[in-house]
Amino acid sequence: MEEYDIECPYCGEQINILIDCSVPEQQYVEDCQVCCSPILIGVTLDADSLIESVTVAQENE
Repeated sequence: MEEYDIECPYCGEQINILIDCSVPEQQYVEDCQVCCSPILIGVTLDADSLIESVTVAQENE
């Protein structure tokens, strides 16, 4: 697990999430710790299991 900072697409607050670096490509929903809105998070890891990209969007986009 690795900590990563993202910006909530609803309220704009910086929040910290944990990313499971054993799954190379993942997409999941996590609630914002500030406004409780559901954030759609997409994660891609490279061949060395390092975070390549993280995308965030409102769940209903």
